Amino acid sequence: MVLRSCWKSRHKTSCRGPAPCWVLLWFCVTQFVLGGGALGETKNVVQKDAEFDITYNDTVTSENQTIYAFNHTVSRNKSEGVRVTVDVSQGFESPILFVVRQKQAVLSFQIPLILRGLYQRKYPYNHVGRTLCQPPTRVASETQYFFVDVSTLSTQGTNYQLRVSRVESFTLHTDKKFSFTASPSQPQYFKYVFPDGVDTVIVKVNSDMTFPCSVMSIQDIQCPVYDLDNNVAFIGMYQTMTKKGAITVQRKDFPSNSFYVVVVVKTEDEACGGPLRFYPLRPDELIDAGNRSKIIDVIVTPAINSDVYVMGMLFCLGIFLSFYLLTLLMACVENKRMKKREVFQIPADMSPAETASLLGKNGDGQTPASPYEYGSFADNGSTLSSEAITDSATSTDNNYGYVDRSLDSVGRSRHESLSSVEEDDYDTLDDINSDKNIVRTKKFLYVADLSRKDKRILSKKYQIYFWNIATIAVFYALPVVQLVITYQTVVNVTGNQDICYYNFLCAHPLGALSAFNNILSNLGYVLLGLLFLLIILKRDIVHQRALVRNDVNALECGIPKHFGLYYAMGTALMMEGLLSACYHVCPNYTNFQFDTSFMYMIAGLCMLKLYQKRHPDINASAYTAYACLAGVIFFSVLGVVFGKGNNVFWIIFSVIHILATMLLSTQLYYMGRWRLDSGILRRMVHIIYTDSIRQCSGPMYIDRMVLLVMGNIVNWSLAAYGLLERPNDFASYLLAIAICNLLLYFAFYIIMKLRSGERIQCLALVCILFTAVVWGLALYFFFQGLSTWQKTPAESREHNRDCILLSFFDDHDIWHFLSSIAMFGSFLVLMTMDDDLDTVQRDKIFAF
Repeated sequence: MVLRSCWKSRHKTSCRGPAPCWVLLWFCVTQFVLGGGALGETKNVVQKDAEFDITYNDTVTSENQTIYAFNHTVSRNKSEGVRVTVDVSQGFESPILFVVRQKQAVLSFQIPLILRGLYQRKYPYNHVGRTLCQPPTRVASETQYFFVDVSTLSTQGTNYQLRVSRVESFTLHTDKKFSFTASPSQPQYFKYVFPDGVDTVIVKVNSDMTFPCSVMSIQDIQCPVYDLDNNVAFIGMYQTMTKKGAITVQRKDFPSNSFYVVVVVKTEDEACGGPLRFYPLRPDELIDAGNRSKIIDVIVTPAINSDVYVMGMLFCLGIFLSFYLLTLLMACVENKRMKKREVFQIPADMSPAETASLLGKNGDGQTPASPYEYGSFADNGSTLSSEAITDSATSTDNNYGYVDRSLDSVGRSRHESLSSVEEDDYDTLDDINSDKNIVRTKKFLYVADLSRKDKRILSKKYQIYFWNIATIAVFYALPVVQLVITYQTVVNVTGNQDICYYNFLCAHPLGALSAFNNILSNLGYVLLGLLFLLIILKRDIVHQRALVRNDVNALECGIPKHFGLYYAMGTALMMEGLLSACYHVCPNYTNFQFDTSFMYMIAGLCMLKLYQKRHPDINASAYTAYACLAGVIFFSVLGVVFGKGNNVFWIIFSVIHILATMLLSTQLYYMGRWRLDSGILRRMVHIIYTDSIRQCSGPMYIDRMVLLVMGNIVNWSLAAYGLLERPNDFASYLLAIAICNLLLYFAFYIIMKLRSGERIQCLALVCILFTAVVWGLALYFFFQGLSTWQKTPAESREHNRDCILLSFFDDHDIWHFLSSIAMFGSFLVLMTMDDDLDTVQRDKIFAF
């Protein structure tokens, strides 16, 4: 009988040695109840007093069971690890079970240790090493016993080697690197105790070996410790790693002021982007995993303190508030200059004789050198008649002088003088002044030809841009904020650090946020966007006051002032900051569109604003523009989800890209005077036949043709690049298309402006140069690539770097700083680049 055998074994040992008699009696009763007594088998139980650092070579069968008894002294002020190592070299028919019984924990494992991979692949390990959990003791020092039970159901004898040793370097020390070796069957973990005065530390794990893939985990001091591939994710914080891994740990999360650093090597490398093994032919087939040992270094360093947080926040605020101070200073200087200039302005109610007297002589009694000096409005060197000035001053509909005016009205002379129509080119019919099909097809167009609509109608049209984007922002931002809060909650609750692609070497937590510095650095977009809105508001108020005064400069000169697109641009910049901050709460590929959606909008709005400057009557409506931008964002989402390596998607996108480029080119070349219908092919063939075959004539609008040819070359090249290379980061590829087109159109605008004899004022030139330099610096930091969701989280961490600014901000934070400043500067360039035309009549400003 099993109970009798156990009792005999008990009398043989006579309850001597470190093992209490009740432990042995308990084990005998357990064996009897669980099966030994029921089967009537006889099993000999042998207990041995064992010592540390001695290798025991024994044999185990179903007839005998061995118990190794160990004791060691546990101190409250000293942590000492105990490691059990077992090796079975020969084959066996049944596994050997090892049970380690401690005072407050039980650890069991079998040999071969079977670890599962994907698709139920099984990997056996005959060499196992496990570290025993060390629960804290309340007394200063005590002797604790633990037992290693060895048993099997195999009838054949199986040899094994057992060794129990102390881990001398079980406790990690601050700023001291420690190296060790781990494998799937031999995980390692070590203890770290927070020193006084340190509330946050960064645990950094490094290796020179990319593979095998491994997992680092931070767990509380409690038993059991989850240190196998199949259970390491059960508790605490964890992340996969290849060469680099880092986790920021805060004292407040661990009541015992200490924690375990657990390192586990995975059975497969698929989680780290490595190759995936073949699918097993038989479900129960065991696969040899080979040598998967990995040499790893671990070091624990103190994180930044609260002073660095305060310094980082003050630095961020100081940079962007300085722009407010600079803007306020420039506004004061501008107001002072405007007050001085008001002395020389012509009152609206001045008599014709007084006007002629004032315009006839300058302060020195000489005739003005320039036809535009003192705000005069001359045509071909002659001063306007008093009738024309009176008509402009008394206009009540605030048009730009071209809406619903009959040629028989009193303003006919002014209307004809301001029109850019050449009488030699057209018959002298009334239609040449009213028919838009005639006006817009002239060879040389001026702003006066494309600003004929009622200003009030156009103002409302462009204000819709602002109200639409404000509505979009609200409906877009609310679910985004809710989603990222859920993401952060999931990360905090599950401890899965692979959900978010942070720069873990420079991720400073604050409250529930894991990377507060990446969120704070987006403040510049919000503050500078708000500042731009304030600047536009001030310009809008000044312009409205000029209209109320019937200021002829505001009514008839310069680029028509429409501020709706500017308000939309400022709002988009603020939303870019908000959504970028939301993205950096938990950056990953599923929410990357939050960071890029308003970038597409900013690029699109800037191109629309450039085009609106000289083509206010034919610019796209807000509904059309936002519908196109919605299509861009739609393709962005499709590309992120389905575009990676999908040939069908890239073919469809490239075809749509090329067709859109051709349609937009046609729209711009013909100023919207064409139709997309069933007769489009017939008209194309007719134009090609008449212009290219019957007579070799060049394009009528050469400047436009040059721009569109260059634009098509750029876009066709980008489409070919995407089709051939199929970049993984589709969102950035789409953004690159938008930026390239914006830069191309901006360069064309500047060249044509200078080619038309216009000049760039000092303020605009300074903004251009400053913005170009800042953009260059910003792009340098952007391409540092501290993380990438195109790869696995473990591969992304290989790009992580330490902080480079104030020990608080990393390269990507500096990109946020510089790009927000560069975008603000770009907006200022758009706003000020045509200020030199404020006193030039619109019929003398080229539309290109």
